[in-house]
Amino acid sequence: MVLVVDDNHYMRVIVSTMLRSMGINLIREASDGIDALEIVRDWRPDVVIIDLMMEQLDGVEFTKLVRRGTDSPNPYVPIIMMTGHTDRSHVIDARDAGVNEFIAKPLTARALIDRLKSVINNERGWVKSATYVGPDRRRRNVPDYKGPFRRASDKADGKF
Repeated sequence: MVLVVDDNHYMRVIVSTMLRSMGINLIREASDGIDALEIVRDWRPDVVIIDLMMEQLDGVEFTKLVRRGTDSPNPYVPIIMMTGHTDRSHVIDARDAGVNEFIAKPLTARALIDRLKSVINNERGWVKSATYVGPDRRRRNVPDYKGPFRRASDKADGKF
């Protein structure tokens, strides 16, 4: 079950068509973050694919509400952010909101498949702190990492 959220009707159609061609047929669509929140509360999708820039409630604010909201029915739902605004600041904002994956527009079927595989097959650990709730932002384990160790698990491993 996939929720596709974009204020552009044609983009929703394109993404939904790509998903159907992959064999994903349980798809709901929303034109903004407010409608998407209602659908998440009632329908509980397995994955959310959402646009970054939308009126009323954009993708970053939607993600923050899903991840940190006290009434969020599923803060762990994988969220894939799609956008034509791929500058570093937008990517960092999305990452810091708790997005699992990021996909640039114009998107291709291959890129969409890769992001879906990533959120399904490469589930990352979950981090919940005073300033962040979401998937572990570290994408790989670097065994010879020399930097500061700040996590409780690092302390338990005797790294600091």
